[in-house]
Amino acid sequence: MSDIFDKEKRSYVMSKVKSKKNKSTELRLIKLFKAAGITGWRRGYPVRGKPDFVFLKERTAIFVDGCFWHGHDCRNVTPSDNAEFWNKKRADNRLRDEKVTKLFESRGWTVIRIWECELKKGNAAKTLKKISDAVT
Repeated sequence: MSDIFDKEKRSYVMSKVKSKKNKSTELRLIKLFKAAGITGWRRGYPVRGKPDFVFLKERTAIFVDGCFWHGHDCRNVTPSDNAEFWNKKRADNRLRDEKVTKLFESRGWTVIRIWECELKKGNAAKTLKKISDAVT
């Protein structure tokens, strides 16, 4: 399927995708934290690797990875236009994710990676259990 936008419009649309305060990932997880009474988390903690949330006392870093950007296979959304670029972009993102995870683990931290779809598909209980097991 070809893109419905021309190259300039697609570039504009993609430039508006936010990496912080994303409603489908970070803000949804905050709502889940509040509903479950999970406290002690911080956002925007200034550390290499930029986790979305940290629990400092528990030495736990949480990353919420967007399915499109990090190449999760939950959806069949692979752009046919400029496919080589997107495949490389996703592969580079996954490689960076792996390096960051190893960096945190080498410092004695627990790393939890949550896919965007885990927050959307009604898997909230499973996701919260994974987090609460690490931080309680």
